[in-house]
Parts: sequence; structure tokens; C-alpha cells
Amino acid sequence: KGIGIPESEMENIFKLFNRCSNVDVRAGIGMGLFIVKHCVLLHGGTISVESVENQGSTFIITLPYKKS
Repeated sequence: KGIGIPESEMENIFKLFNRCSNVDVRAGIGMGLFIVKHCVLLHGGTISVESVENQGSTFIITLPYKKS
């Protein structure tokens, strides 16, 4: 549950220093999702998001299983 991501801004959410127009006075500089995406990619995984503005967002991270 949360503010969600405006549909028109979904394509930019993983860009460095991007902040959505509906964040109001919430703190941040727009690095969090950029860092998360790159960490996931470095581990060979994927990240996707489903979001509805004013309802919330769900992020799905999939990482490969590596048997040790």
C-alpha cells in the first residue's frame, strides 16, 4: 500500500535521480530503484513492477538459483 507510480512515469522509475511527480515532500534523491536494479542485474536476475497510482506498488525480483 502506498502512493503508487503514475502510469505515465513507469518507464523512468529505474533511471538515476528520477523522482515521480507524486512524491510531494517525501525525502529522497532518486537513487534507490536505480541501485536495486543494477544489483539485481549484476546477480543475473530480473526486476519488474506492477503499480496503481494511489493504491501502491509491487516489485518482483527474481534471482537465479546457484547450487554451491
